[in-house]
Amino acid sequence: MLAERYRAVRSFTTALASPLSEEDAVVQSMPDASPTKWHLAHTTWFFETFVLARALPSYRPFRPAYGFLFNSYYDAVGDRHPRPERGLLTRPSLAEVNSYREHVDDAMLSLLSHPGNLPPELAFTIALGTHHEQQHQELLLTDIQHAFSCNPTKPAYRDPSRAPPVRDVAPPALAWRAFAEGLYLIGHDAAQGFAFDNESPRHRVFVESFSLASRLVTNAEYAEFIVDRGYARPELWLSDGWATARARAWRAPLYWEDVSSAHQPSRAFSLYGLRPMDPHAPVCHVSYYEADAYARWAGARLATEAEWEVAAEQALPEGNFVEQDRLEPAPARPETALPAQLFGDVWEWTQSPYVAYPGFVPFAGELGEYNGKFMCNQMVLRGGSCLTSRSHIRASYRNFFPPEARWQTTGIRLARPR
Repeated sequence: MLAERYRAVRSFTTALASPLSEEDAVVQSMPDASPTKWHLAHTTWFFETFVLARALPSYRPFRPAYGFLFNSYYDAVGDRHPRPERGLLTRPSLAEVNSYREHVDDAMLSLLSHPGNLPPELAFTIALGTHHEQQHQELLLTDIQHAFSCNPTKPAYRDPSRAPPVRDVAPPALAWRAFAEGLYLIGHDAAQGFAFDNESPRHRVFVESFSLASRLVTNAEYAEFIVDRGYARPELWLSDGWATARARAWRAPLYWEDVSSAHQPSRAFSLYGLRPMDPHAPVCHVSYYEADAYARWAGARLATEAEWEVAAEQALPEGNFVEQDRLEPAPARPETALPAQLFGDVWEWTQSPYVAYPGFVPFAGELGEYNGKFMCNQMVLRGGSCLTSRSHIRASYRNFFPPEARWQTTGIRLARPR
């Protein structure tokens, strides 16, 4: 029921923000990240702007200025505060933003109390808004992790005593599952419920035979790449990636500590603060450039998004999601069907650029800006992560980020010709 989903999603956002102080909630550690307070307000602005203002002629904005402060990138809606300056918004206060959320929630739940009166397009916009908020829930966590990593005291978002134990149990040996060449259907099946516009239309693709790794690349395996001077060998890197890695002095994944060329790191920064590195957990916080270089070093490559979807379409979207409350990737389990870890743990970089499917039609009106206008200079990721909601993911889901992005929970699965 839409009202129940709305209430659950909104409550979960509030719960994720609850461990943070007002000072935590206002900080912005880099232009690509946003303050927690902004996430709380922007997701509320979405419902106020695209639902309440259109469904209720008598509705008046909670604060007219919020339309400028908390618009993200909807040019058709109006001007907006510059993204790199969101951390300068000390006002409104966190308490005022929470009051804004309560005000909009009251109006939304009143509207949703009569679902039979909702036009189909409005019901769809509300469903879209809940999925939009789930995206921001993950961003809230990744952004606060980055912000805390910039603090010399290395504070923890989650009580370190609740951190998953590091067990010295190696994952199953990496194996390969073969897939035959053929004509496959990929993309969202409209009969299967909600999806974003960039997942459609369902269409045919010819896929050459290929093999997909049985699990994700681990921290220990990635450390071997570092020991073998992976960051110092230009032949492994795309030109753009080599230039980026040198300019930013990359020597290891983001958040690794105590890294040398002789051993793997002893610690990594997480939502639990600095904690021992689990060598058997999936490597995380690597860019597309690093994932591609590692794959080349390993004598393999990254999968295309079509290959990934062919492999994942019959799999259940089960795995280590935010509902498990682990908040970090988990080692592969021997008993899992292969290929394992297709969903959850880390977003998997593919070698596919983020472009439109044949016959792509964006959402109508201003919501057409949601996905389509970003189809340039981005790479596709698949599968979700340990910070993704299970109810938000599916085999056709297309995430996308620039190839240099590292602060998201992004990792590596290898592929190769059959």
